[in-house]
Amino acid sequence: MSADPGTFAAVGFALYAAHMVGDHWVQTDREALGKGAAGWSGRFWAARHVVSLTAVKVLFLAAVWVVFGLSLAPVAVVVGLVVDALSHWWADRRHTLAKLARRVGKGTWWERDPQAPYLLDQSWHIGWLFVAALIVTGVTS
Repeated sequence: MSADPGTFAAVGFALYAAHMVGDHWVQTDREALGKGAAGWSGRFWAARHVVSLTAVKVLFLAAVWVVFGLSLAPVAVVVGLVVDALSHWWADRRHTLAKLARRVGKGTWWERDPQAPYLLDQSWHIGWLFVAALIVTGVTS
């Protein structure tokens, strides 16, 4: 299946809008504070956040799917959302993204600028939303 640019745009924007709402409005303070903790506690809070975030993405995606009558394969939708959820969980554990930042030469910025962790976190998530939109719309098939 090959998607038209309009389908990709609708899916991509729905995922982006849902990400912004889910990551900033739906995420609880406890999730935000706990998801970077070491061990099972941090894993739990990160997972709880990703579950609610993914639920928001499902709602937004369902809205554009129905309203615009998009032709999407349910399996592709599930795979795209799972890839997005796993990448989000991985980055939100914080130590993982900090290690990556150091490995690619962004460690000094990460340590020096208090906005850097948030900016690198959000750009990571948005990059994976692009990948998820490609998967959901069948562009990668």
